[in-house]
Amino acid sequence: MPARQTVAAILTCFRHRSHANVILENFLEPYLFRGRVVDPRKTFRVVSMYVDQFPKVDMARGVARDYGIKIYPSIRKALCRGGRRLAVDAVLSIGEHGTYSFNRLGQKRYPRKRFFDEIADVIDDAGRAVPVFNDKHLSYRFDWAQQMYDRANQLAIPLMAGSSCPLAQRRPPIELPRGSRIAEAVSIHGGPLEAYGFHAFEVLQSFVESRQGGETGVARVEYLRGRQLWNAARKGRWSLDLARAAMRAELGRQGPSVEQVPGEPPVTSDGLLIEYTDGLKATMLNIGKCDMRWNFACRLVGERRPRATALHVGPWRNRNLFKALVHSIQDHFQNGRSPYPVERTLLTSGLTDAMMHAAEQSGRPLETPQLQFAYKPRNFKPMRENGASWKIITDAMPEPRGIDKSCG
Repeated sequence: MPARQTVAAILTCFRHRSHANVILENFLEPYLFRGRVVDPRKTFRVVSMYVDQFPKVDMARGVARDYGIKIYPSIRKALCRGGRRLAVDAVLSIGEHGTYSFNRLGQKRYPRKRFFDEIADVIDDAGRAVPVFNDKHLSYRFDWAQQMYDRANQLAIPLMAGSSCPLAQRRPPIELPRGSRIAEAVSIHGGPLEAYGFHAFEVLQSFVESRQGGETGVARVEYLRGRQLWNAARKGRWSLDLARAAMRAELGRQGPSVEQVPGEPPVTSDGLLIEYTDGLKATMLNIGKCDMRWNFACRLVGERRPRATALHVGPWRNRNLFKALVHSIQDHFQNGRSPYPVERTLLTSGLTDAMMHAAEQSGRPLETPQLQFAYKPRNFKPMRENGASWKIITDAMPEPRGIDKSCG
């Protein structure tokens, strides 16, 4: 029987429903993916942790005790397991949640760049690379994200990053033919600007990157809010028809206007108009108030009818969505290659940063020469949840407070 891969977990904090909780539980206990039980304990062993913050509702100490994981006082010691050399086979860097300050743009200063730099230093000293997963965007600053990407390439570190949302079940289950000519696209979310705008960009890219010629990069963006946004739609600068189609995929009906979602409190919508270097137009919209809203629609060249879907996250709000993400991470750790290109998340990290800067000059285009880079997509369909799991875990089942042992 082959030895299990040892994993170090580098965390901002570990509390109920934090990303540390919903990612690590699927390394520590069996989980469902596409309706079948996967037992990670046969393949992986989480052996060490570094925890940046310990809130009053901390779970790190209890989980470490229950699962025989040692908490170390530094990232280096966690990767070396108290010794002097790299002593793990893979690294989870989960730099989400915790008490961190915001800058003047409203970007939360998560220490993902610091985490990665310290991880990379240990790998560099060891002279051997191990796979690393970086949760969500690489960094809130694009220049730092670029530095992380460049250093990973320099050290030949297999790097994976990004959102769980592109892995959700598509309802209806649309597939864009590889090499499609996309005329225009819309991605919609219903949450906070930076934290959820990033996920909406990841959803957008997971579809449009497979267009004819692959991804070409972004030439410019423009942030619009409230009346600015809806007036731009009426002038034909972005497609209300696509937004309506995307919302119909989620709601199964159409309210009087996409400006006000039925049953949700009134909020001021905003959006980012995106112009790609190959001429593709896309819009990322924040509509309504629902943190489980991940909708997409596009129109292909030569087709009148939009193609639209809503990405369904499963029961227990978004907690079960992370089962598909962890399944992808484990594939990455085993094969030393991300199931989808890390360049996707380099671009979405840049789009998120550009959006926050563009919001300062609302209504004026912002040129993005730093985002004008190309990449090729990969077929990640085998990593996506198809909905079979939600026939087993249902909304009627109570959500566990701690580590999910429902599949054990």
